[in-house]
Amino acid sequence: MYTCTGGCHCGQVKFEIEIPDKIIVQRCNCSICRKSGYLHLIVAANRFKLLDGEDSLVDYRFHTGVARHMFCGTCGVKSFYVPRSHPDSFSVNLNCVDLQDGIEVSIEDFDGRNWSESRAKLADS
Repeated sequence: MYTCTGGCHCGQVKFEIEIPDKIIVQRCNCSICRKSGYLHLIVAANRFKLLDGEDSLVDYRFHTGVARHMFCGTCGVKSFYVPRSHPDSFSVNLNCVDLQDGIEVSIEDFDGRNWSESRAKLADS
């Protein structure tokens, strides 16, 4: 396992994650992910630690209201959130992670526009 740090653009929100040396991330085409360029890395809650910025997070919910999209209130970057598909985990935006050397990344496309039909294809993390 590797320990990596990450966060938002302005540095108010900082986190730490533990991930294996080979990871698979999903590139989703739903309305919010497509517009923000989000690359989903599902991390179990016990492998995610918010280091700083809890008071800077703004919670945004839409559609079913289950997913907790959390943005930095200063710079507007969503570096992680609690997804509807994995409510006991975090979806971390790979673009917000400072990856260590030696981590192999594979990107898979996910049809989030048809979430209900595509959900069954997600591997549980």
